[in-house]
Amino acid sequence: MSDQPQPATVAITAGRHASGTSLAPALWASTTWESSSLDDAERRAGGTRVDEFYSRYANPTVRSFEEAIAALEGAEDALAFASGMGAVATTVLALCSAGDHIVAQRQLYAGTLAFLQGPCQRFGIDITLVDGAEPGAFAAAVRPGKTMMVLAETPSNHMTPTILAKRAEQVARGRRSLSIDVLGPRELKTLKAGALLAVAQGSAEQPRMIVMRHRPPGSSRTSREVLGLVGKAVTFDTGGISIKPSAGMEEMKMDMAGGAAVIAAMGLISDLEVPVEVLAVVPSTENMPSSTAMKPGDVFTAMNGKTIEVTNTDAEGRLILADALTYCARKGATRIVDMATLTGAIVVAIGDVYAGLFGSDPAFTELVREAGDETGDLCWPMPLHPGYDPLVKSAVADLSNSAKKRQAGAVYAARFLRDFTEGRPWCHVDVAGTAMQGDYASGFGVRLAADVAQRVARLR
Repeated sequence: MSDQPQPATVAITAGRHASGTSLAPALWASTTWESSSLDDAERRAGGTRVDEFYSRYANPTVRSFEEAIAALEGAEDALAFASGMGAVATTVLALCSAGDHIVAQRQLYAGTLAFLQGPCQRFGIDITLVDGAEPGAFAAAVRPGKTMMVLAETPSNHMTPTILAKRAEQVARGRRSLSIDVLGPRELKTLKAGALLAVAQGSAEQPRMIVMRHRPPGSSRTSREVLGLVGKAVTFDTGGISIKPSAGMEEMKMDMAGGAAVIAAMGLISDLEVPVEVLAVVPSTENMPSSTAMKPGDVFTAMNGKTIEVTNTDAEGRLILADALTYCARKGATRIVDMATLTGAIVVAIGDVYAGLFGSDPAFTELVREAGDETGDLCWPMPLHPGYDPLVKSAVADLSNSAKKRQAGAVYAARFLRDFTEGRPWCHVDVAGTAMQGDYASGFGVRLAADVAQRVARLR
């Protein structure tokens, strides 16, 4: 794959039943990037197989969608599908960058057009409305932004924590509602972020904690809530002293996909002018084996004062998230969602269709699940029963970072994180199966986070 995004084709049109009645609008995007198959392209771009799309969204006639795909065959790959006003708008903005051009069918619902035109104008994306029913008439060359995918797929020697922080600064630059603060080792020591620093001590690359804040104008703010978004960004994970097998280790450059999704989502939230304050915290480091690396049996003190026994250095994601969750809560978040490629156990449990969804508050967990259904970033609720509490116990510290019993690995990791949320309503989204699809990042989580923010903005 080339270093620079290649031209893509985007068409937005209203689907129809055989009776001619309109369906929710759908987005088709395709790209000239090399790909072994349509299926591979759909997976890595967060798309949905065509037959799944039919059953999930109102079951339109197959023919209309096949015609749309056929109209884009010259570009080889179909990438994304979305249904519903918010899903279409957020997908468009996630794919496109300033200077791009979109052609949309005038027959789209008025609400969808209004939702698209304002953000596109602010973001510098041209949008042209056309009449007609032939999908081929709506093709236009665009350059997909796909911020999250680019960040996650970049080789780790070109995407260190320091470089990732600079990329986040680029996302914030020019967006008036966004501010950014990057914390380095000195600030992290002052904050007593012992869990994050423990992981970082094995690497020559310095850690960063990226803090972004979206503040809508006071007159437009609709809720007193402050949504916290936390994303794990281990820019390369060897496993540390508890080293991973060599086969497939190159994919661990994408162990920062959760953090990449949060950074990209903050740009999208700003462009959509979501009327709620959003605080993003992205802890970033490498996890390396060295003479200075943390070792099994070491005990560290996290930012909230709890001690953690490290029994497996490859369970590092929950360590850096622990300090990030505490920081996010203490900086004003009233409810928090974290996204992380956290456990292989969630992949074993539910595969790569759904992300695992854990939550401390049933109503908030349902809000996140519904946002997943709306955007196609699907989340499946998982248990957090008190019966799992013994898994996190340690004989020498408050907590252990890895259970001795080989059971409920994804649940254990989520249960560990809950101790660092300061009692806030919180959801953990384990995206290990959905954010990384072989050699590619999928874009999972960007639309989910933006839609959650829109829903939180409606809370009173």
